[in-house]
Amino acid sequence: MKRMTYLVPALLLALLLAACTEPARKHHQDIYIFGTVMGVTLWAQNDVQAQSAFARLQQRFQGMHRDWHAWNPGLLTRVNAAFAAGEPIAANDEIVEMVRRSQTIEGATGGRFNPAIGQLIGLWGFHTSEYPIIGPPPSAESIAALVATDPSSLDIEIDGTVLYSKNPAVQLDFGGVAKGYAVDIAVEILRELGIEDAIVNAGGDLRAIGSHGDRPWKIAVRAPGGGVIGSLETGPDEAVFTSGVYERFRQENHQRYPHILDPRTGWPVQDLASVTVIANEGLLADAAATAITVAGRDEWESVAKALGLDQVMIVDESGKVHMTQRMSRRIELVTGTDFEVADF
Repeated sequence: MKRMTYLVPALLLALLLAACTEPARKHHQDIYIFGTVMGVTLWAQNDVQAQSAFARLQQRFQGMHRDWHAWNPGLLTRVNAAFAAGEPIAANDEIVEMVRRSQTIEGATGGRFNPAIGQLIGLWGFHTSEYPIIGPPPSAESIAALVATDPSSLDIEIDGTVLYSKNPAVQLDFGGVAKGYAVDIAVEILRELGIEDAIVNAGGDLRAIGSHGDRPWKIAVRAPGGGVIGSLETGPDEAVFTSGVYERFRQENHQRYPHILDPRTGWPVQDLASVTVIANEGLLADAAATAITVAGRDEWESVAKALGLDQVMIVDESGKVHMTQRMSRRIELVTGTDFEVADF
């Protein structure tokens, strides 16, 4: 009997060790959020671990979609209503973090990134998921009137989770950071669950951790107007975001007005077709891609430097690629692409 007593624990230990050394397998699930499909691909030890991760992400994404939405009723619309009324309001940690980070980025970019221009975005009709929008632009007078109110995230005071805006014209729209921050939170959740190899892809904007089995993750970079302009392999933990003016726009006859607005003028940007940024987190990559798009052909380098980024690629309206030296060493462009490498 004593021999059986020793054998049973030994057998259990062997089974546990076998389970722990079971090779990880790839799992994938699509989750809808912010008007796009969030594709999550991960390597898990078993189906239970994978399904637990997908369930956690689904629940968290639903909360983000409810609380961060700029025009559907939710926490953010209540925050904006309080700002307009000149009243303080309790938000949550995630909205406060986006405000705090946005203030830093707005300051660094000289206002080229500004999530406080929700009224301007609404005036242009861009508070919608249905594109293209057909019809004339707002009047120059109405645009100028909203720009004159000078809304800025820097007008917002933070006290714990309580927010107050000194400027009632501030209306938050996190369209330039929400996907990036959502991807970052998703990566945190996966790591909490012991998953170290995954890619969270929000409609082509993504963050990758670890590897794809025994090789790095390899991703395609979208070309303006469709197709692929190049590909690259990601490092152990990198976010790659592309901002473009070719998917969401208002159109009147043959004139297009892209959805990305210059907060300083209130008018859509026209100078660049797309901007791709590699950073160590999604929030920064997302916001930087927007800010550099607004900066345009003449100022993109200075804005990238101000944000401490050295892996940036822009495509101008003629289709020519301009990129930093480090980005040129990372990306494999499609054969025949016209490109130029910057001095940094």
